[in-house]
Amino acid sequence: MESNTIKTVFVLTLLLTTYVFSSCSRNPYAATNKSYRKQADHYADILEKYPLEDSNSNAPHFVGTTNFNMRKPNFVIIHHTAQNSCDQTLKTFTLTRTQVSAHYVICQDGTIHHMLNDYLRAWHAGLSKWGNLTDVNSSSIGIELDNDGFQPFADAQINSLLKLLASLKTAYNIPAANFIGHGDIAPTRKNDPNVLFPWKMLAEKGFGNWYDDTTNIQMPFYFDDIQALRIIGYDTKDTTASIIAFKRHWLQDTTPGLTDESKKVLYVLAKKYL
Repeated sequence: MESNTIKTVFVLTLLLTTYVFSSCSRNPYAATNKSYRKQADHYADILEKYPLEDSNSNAPHFVGTTNFNMRKPNFVIIHHTAQNSCDQTLKTFTLTRTQVSAHYVICQDGTIHHMLNDYLRAWHAGLSKWGNLTDVNSSSIGIELDNDGFQPFADAQINSLLKLLASLKTAYNIPAANFIGHGDIAPTRKNDPNVLFPWKMLAEKGFGNWYDDTTNIQMPFYFDDIQALRIIGYDTKDTTASIIAFKRHWLQDTTPGLTDESKKVLYVLAKKYL
């Protein structure tokens, strides 16, 4: 296949989620869609160079491996927008100066905006950490829900989210444990999608872990709650923040400290991550 053909195929793949081909005249984001195309074309230009111009190879010929594919996401990070409307969020993600983005925005009426190809790196996680992963943006899909963080999530919005998560899980074989919140990976900075988000419902559908009944649990004397938080994935440099993040996700509670009951939940849950 010639170089120009490779480039064309790749650019078309990157642009699957835009509507510029059919509705530029009617789309209020026609101008920023052109910017999307320009950036996609730039990355396609880089990929078609073989070898790269700055390659350190001193071999007389380029030998391209036949065994490769595109990088795939392995995590889904769920956010709330903390803005006034879906339209405001769409505008925020199309202004260069904001330096923030996500792959998907889901409005309260259930409308899903696919803003960036899943194989590309959105800027949604910021300074964050989960287990040993410190560059969450490079291995995740970011989903923003139109919500201020203090109101119940609309049924239509959650229904659309569940359909989207099912599609992503199947497409990229994402493990159930890897559906988490922004507040989980950045406990000192973020609280989204906050305490009203229905994590238990998602877990029942296969998107996230949940804990089993703790009624008859006998806690071992050697239980280390901070180590259990680390096993789940939390950054425990700030133990107060990581405890609150854990309780917000699994107990819908944001008070500091661990009670005997919350320790049981932590103990049971941590075993699922071993």
